[in-house]
Amino acid sequence: MNKLPVSIIILTFNEEENIKNCLESVRAWADEIFIVDSSSTDKTLEICRAYTDKIFSHPFENQAKQFNWALENLPIKSEWVMRLDADEKATPELASELLERLVGLNDKVSGLRMRRKVFFLGRWIKHGGYYPIWLLRIWRKGKANYEERWMDEHTKIKEGEILSLKNDIVDDNNKSLHWWIGKHNAYATREAIDILNLKYNFSGNDSLGGALFKSQEQEKRWLKERVYLRMPLFIRAFLYFIYRYFIQFGFLDGREGLIWHFLQGFWYRFLIDAKIYEIYKKSGKDKNNIKKFIENNYCIKFNTES
Repeated sequence: MNKLPVSIIILTFNEEENIKNCLESVRAWADEIFIVDSSSTDKTLEICRAYTDKIFSHPFENQAKQFNWALENLPIKSEWVMRLDADEKATPELASELLERLVGLNDKVSGLRMRRKVFFLGRWIKHGGYYPIWLLRIWRKGKANYEERWMDEHTKIKEGEILSLKNDIVDDNNKSLHWWIGKHNAYATREAIDILNLKYNFSGNDSLGGALFKSQEQEKRWLKERVYLRMPLFIRAFLYFIYRYFIQFGFLDGREGLIWHFLQGFWYRFLIDAKIYEIYKKSGKDKNNIKKFIENNYCIKFNTES
């Protein structure tokens, strides 16, 4: 397959179980592959060196800041940039579609979105609102960056049109359930901070905005911020799980789906609320006290430009 004018950027930290599949999926057609690592201690970088010499190290704070650092500092030469997570891979069908459509694409097009197909414990999670999830993952160099959020960050196109591709990327993490729970515990902390930042505006709200009848990302953002987050703590986690598992047919995903939808759709959301409750209980609902508590206990320094 011919090389395409695409630079792949992959953020890594201890991804030896996943990174080879990710790199194998793009090595035949990507013009450049960049690795931005945050001090891996396993064989991640050893594996990466077999595929690319463009390996950089940068301390990790959150996904948005790490990726924006990459966009601002990597010596990217290609016309297009693609984000791929270490536990994701591009399908051969997606590569063929890019080969057919990318070269000679109208200059007005600045971004390409694609669907993500999530596998959990070896099973495709097809129901419960989890497929299709559309993600903007390819854009012209210099035409996009990421929202400065602690969690749930999305790509922001600065100008131009966005097209949708027909084929998928696949999210298939090979790590253990023990690791998954630890990761989502950390995610819950970051999302609790993001929710409180949204409410109290500690460091401004850099957002693509939520809106109905627009992109899937904007519609989901609107529903989350205007509906879900206005519900009482804890109750909303129960309601969300019922909606996903029963109304959106998550039960059709079998035993693996039960585990996924319960952990990701209920336990994780309940844990976020528990962390918000803990912050309120220890600091009250005074904005300055909450801000100080978060900064002192989670080693975070909010940008106070707002």
